[in-house]
Amino acid sequence: MIKSDKKALLDQLKADQVRFIRLQFTDIMGANKNVEVPESEFEKALDGQILFDGSAVEGFARIEESDMLLKPDSATYAVYPWQEGGGRVARLICDIHNPDGSPFEGCPRLTLKRVCKQAADLGYGLQIEPEPEFFLFNRTAAGEPTIQSNDQGGYFDLTPTNQGEEARRAIVNALEAMGFGIQAGHHEVAPAQHEIDFKNQHALGTADDIATFRFVVRKIACDAGLHATFMPKPVFGLNGCGMHLHQSLFKDNENLFFDPQSEDGLSCMAKGYIAGLLQHAKAYCAVTNPLVNSYKRLVPDYEAPTHVAWSERNRSPLVRVPAPRGDRTGVELRLPDPTCNPYLAIAVIFAAGLEGIQHEADPGPPVNRNIFSISHREQRRLKIDPLPGNLGEAIDAMIKDRFVRDVLGDHIFKHFVQAKRTEWREYMAEVHAWEINRYLATY
Repeated sequence: MIKSDKKALLDQLKADQVRFIRLQFTDIMGANKNVEVPESEFEKALDGQILFDGSAVEGFARIEESDMLLKPDSATYAVYPWQEGGGRVARLICDIHNPDGSPFEGCPRLTLKRVCKQAADLGYGLQIEPEPEFFLFNRTAAGEPTIQSNDQGGYFDLTPTNQGEEARRAIVNALEAMGFGIQAGHHEVAPAQHEIDFKNQHALGTADDIATFRFVVRKIACDAGLHATFMPKPVFGLNGCGMHLHQSLFKDNENLFFDPQSEDGLSCMAKGYIAGLLQHAKAYCAVTNPLVNSYKRLVPDYEAPTHVAWSERNRSPLVRVPAPRGDRTGVELRLPDPTCNPYLAIAVIFAAGLEGIQHEADPGPPVNRNIFSISHREQRRLKIDPLPGNLGEAIDAMIKDRFVRDVLGDHIFKHFVQAKRTEWREYMAEVHAWEINRYLATY
């Protein structure tokens, strides 16, 4: 941080009457973390001199090398629009560095910044519009979360005012007060399910916004007496929560995905980008869909992708190309869910698309039919491969494709795989209620 930035930010903190700064970062799994500093430590914080114990954060460091530095990004400054005990609180998102000032190889945000730099060196910038979904459930009298709700609304329903609708409005108000660009909020398909759509933002800013968004949603919901969850499939038989990512590649304000001379309006770069997304989808699926529960969402007939294909019209494939052309030409990746680490997910997605462009890859013809209705035999004829069916398969696919390791780096790759293998083994060893109900009386 250069001096002028530091002085300007200190002046802004004073003008905003900020009493505390939350120095925010994420661990490898995507959980938000923070170190909060009082006014007396603002200068030290802005100089990037605040240390924290990295050994206490999953996947960061061993005890013998635990000290790490928080380097705040002044462009991420935002004040929380609610009053907390002790005074106003601001947020700064940080990169993680080693005590000697060198970048920490396990920092998810630096991983995405590295991919963005590679693209910038080619003159490219990625713009993303995320569409994160979430549920707002009731809490018990004791404050415990449930999967119950009085909300019976459906897709785009204009329901009578209820706690969920009011909470969603309060969330949008809070986000806009923090500088977020919000396009819309609406009720989703399932009861108690909601979606808030962001405006176009560069890749790093999108990841920063998603990380803070999850915190704000849960905070506002809690204040309203509700429990917000981004769990991909909390209720059997209902649609799950995804986070579609609309992506457009730009150079000097020109949308590189649009070609007015082509029959479909898509450039060769758009086709290459789509091909890259398809080619590595199985490998990055564990990053974009990181939970055991993520794969309960990726099943037929619930508007979530199950196969590796692309389409210009229907919404069943992995990648869809929405109708608008010109500056709005983009591709929609329908795979990710909102539990992913946004920095790592966008890093592997962006890198996959760039590789497809660099290799001038061909995605093949679009599949403009409902994939769920195509027979397995015909899927094989059309070379439509299924996505991993569970977290175990996704981790195996991730290990087999060197691409993901190269994007994430050895440190993050190793710790991510280790943590997810453990999670999968624990799930497989557990006896679940379905097994008891199905087998106990019969066998």
